[in-house]
Amino acid sequence: MAEGRLKGRIALITGASRGIGRAVALRFAKEGAHLILTARTQGALEELDDEIQEISGESATLVPVDLMDFDTIDQMGAAVFDRFKRLDVLVGNAGLLTSLTPMAQVKPKDWERVMALNVTANYRLLRSFDPLLRMSDAGRAIFVSS
Repeated sequence: MAEGRLKGRIALITGASRGIGRAVALRFAKEGAHLILTARTQGALEELDDEIQEISGESATLVPVDLMDFDTIDQMGAAVFDRFKRLDVLVGNAGLLTSLTPMAQVKPKDWERVMALNVTANYRLLRSFDPLLRMSDAGRAIFVSS
């Protein structure tokens, strides 16, 4: 069983199925947090949950979701409130990169998708989860960008 600095804390991590999000999820599990993990693919979340169970002895809450469906973000906020009544940590890690070409060659449609996920989805996450973070005695929002 994991016991650490995050014991008893509720943490939501977006883009959790790989890369930085996966690493944060595994570390938070070692520190004892209950994790709410989002990614687009159920299978990748389930694989991560298997590792989390080995580390902590507990299952994470898995939420396969496309964060560009902004109404779903609001629904997640309501669901987290109904189940946990608060959120201690929000890690906004999901992101999208367009082709690495000069700006003049980036198609407007591709730019709009990047901005929708990297900016607007994070605004919607904070908008939906800020009241829950304020219910925590030490609520924190962390956003990852590169």
